[in-house]
Order: sequence, then C-alpha cells, then structure tokens
Amino acid sequence: MYKVFVTDAGLRNTVAAIRSLGKKGIQVVGGEDSPFAIGFFSKYCKKRVIYPSPKNNSGEWLKFMLRELSRGGYNMLLPMDDDTVVLVAKNKELLSRYTKIPIPDYETLMRAKDKAKTYAYALKNDIPCPKTYFINFLDDARELGSEIEFPVVIKPKDSSGSRGIVYVKDKRTLYNEYLRVHRRYQFPLIQEYIPPGGTAYGVFALLNKNSKERAIFVHKRIREFPISGGPSTLRESVFKPDLVQLGLKLLKSMGWYGIAMVEFKEDPRDGIVKLMEVNPRFWGSLELSIFSGVDFPYLLYRMVMDGDVGSVTSYKVGVKCRWLLPGDILHFLTNPERFTMKPSFFKFFDKNMRYDILSFRDPGPTIGFFISFFRNLFNIRKWRYVFRKI
Repeated sequence: MYKVFVTDAGLRNTVAAIRSLGKKGIQVVGGEDSPFAIGFFSKYCKKRVIYPSPKNNSGEWLKFMLRELSRGGYNMLLPMDDDTVVLVAKNKELLSRYTKIPIPDYETLMRAKDKAKTYAYALKNDIPCPKTYFINFLDDARELGSEIEFPVVIKPKDSSGSRGIVYVKDKRTLYNEYLRVHRRYQFPLIQEYIPPGGTAYGVFALLNKNSKERAIFVHKRIREFPISGGPSTLRESVFKPDLVQLGLKLLKSMGWYGIAMVEFKEDPRDGIVKLMEVNPRFWGSLELSIFSGVDFPYLLYRMVMDGDVGSVTSYKVGVKCRWLLPGDILHFLTNPERFTMKPSFFKFFDKNMRYDILSFRDPGPTIGFFISFFRNLFNIRKWRYVFRKI
C-alpha cells in the first residue's frame, strides 16, 4: 500500500489533504507537535506521529523526521504549513534520500514567500500590483512619509494571512508604526492601501517540473476573518481565465514546481485586479477546490508517483465552502453588519454549500476541534498562537 506522511495535522487544509488521499486508499500518516490535532481524529489518518515543534525546535524536528522517514517506507512527504515547508525546502536534498518531496527548492520557494521578490517578478512581467515601496534603510521610511498618499499598508516580506500587517492613516504615525513592525519582521514593505469594495480572488495551480500547468482553480472571497483582511471564511468557485493567465505567468516566471496560490484583489477605484501575494503551500480553503472537482492533493500525489499527470482545467462553478469553526463565527461576532450580511450567517443548508472540517462521513475532526477548544479555553498563550495562524 502507498504511504504518505502529512505534516501539521492541526490545520484545516491538512484535514482536507488527509481525506483526499485516504479516500483513494492511500495510507496517510499525520504529524503534529500536539496529540490533540484535529487531523488525528479523521478516520483516514491511519497513524498519528507526535514530533518536536518545527517552529520552536527546528533542529530536533529535522532529526526526528530523518529517523521517521528512513524507517517508515513513505512514498511522499507533504509539508503543509509555512514553517515546515521552509524547513523541508532548506533540507530537501537530505530528506529526499528517503522519500519524494513535491515542493520547489529553497531558492525558488523564497521567490514566492518573500513578497519583495514576488513583486519584483510581477513588475518585471507587467502584472498589476498596488504601488509598493521597498525599504532598505530606516530613514527611507521616515522620508517616505512626505512623498506618498495615505492611507498605506505596512506589510512584512515574509508572513502569511494578516500577521504583521498594519494600516497607517497619516504621516504622523508612519515611522513609529514602521519601527514597530520592523522589530519583528525586518524591513517590511510599505504599500498603497486598496480600499474595501473590490472582490478578492484566489488562483490555485499545480505545475509540473517543467512549470507546465496541470491543474487550475479560482475562487472569490465572500467573507473573511479578520474582516479587515485575512483568510476566507466563506468563498465560492468561479471561472476567471484572465486571472488564471496572470497567475500562471507569474509562477512560470519563477520556475515554479508543485502547488501554489496567487491572491488578487480588485481595486474599486479603477476596477483593476491587482496582485496581493503568493502562498507557496496548500491553502486553508483547500476543501472548496476538492468539492468543485479539482483534487489537488491527489493530483499532486499522482504527478509525483507517475512523473506527470493529465491536465485538469474544468470544475463546477457556484460551489460555496464555509469555514464555520471558528472562522465564520468570528467574522459574524466582529462584523458590525452581522445581521444584514449576504448570504446570511444563518443560512446553513444550501445544496451548493460545503464546509471545511465539518463532515457527516468523517465527523472525527469536528469532535477533535471541540476537544481542543475546551482543553485550551483558558490558555491565553495558545489562543494567541491560534489567532496568528488564522
């Protein structure tokens, strides 16, 4: 039987990958640094492995994984979170002695993970972006306050979701806010603020070793948390060939291999859809693409095992997927217009609606969520970590 090790079993995208591969008869082994990871509760997770924290103890994590892979007979290692993807990319040659690893090399990975490099590739390839200022010296940030229009966004070069992002309304606070972000994320970007009102899109792609597309998918965001900008809590599958071409153009210019998400947002001032970021790993909303007919985890697995895979470019549109626990609940609680949202928060049953985590056929991860929730209910440090992940 084929066997795959999937990291970061506490994440909802990992639950989607575990289910995808497990349903195809592949033996899935999940790894996490906590025994209460929601993916461990899935009936498709055949073995649970507790490893050292890749974030806080990367050296021990690497030693552990080398031992596990060397004796486990795994066909593929699938890293799922930022920390593990970077660690695996840095040590890809070493880890590849024992299994197949479907991610690009470290240099290529950082072209997407480092937003400064991403925007440089985008500008070179005429892909629309918000006006972006690259800061190399702290005095540049001070002087820039007299030259730019406000509001602006301070955005770390290397972070995901809404972590480290700060919105600045005027010149008076720009430098102090920049210093505050700089202390944690060195020399962040300063970027034009795209106002609310435009639709945000995700373009998802699988590319082979020759950077040829093997699967594509697009969704639009309907709701997100935090409501100022963060992971989607409700999204819908759409067909946007113009955005697909822009996303593929960017990824191919980087020499990409494997999966990636390219995020765009429409600027309501001019109607132009502009690049926000590239996510060089499996995305939180992975369930929607699978429900819509593009099974990225299994396609990636087949591409790795067979050398290539046939192209998948069609899928169902109008399918919605909701991250209810806890994402859409948090959106509801923090949205001043919570009772007038469309679609309504209380519209739970719809023939085109699917859910992250929730599943009657595989209820374990939902049970695991509540076990983890009540176990950590009064653990302030844990919740701060969770919200950074969100």
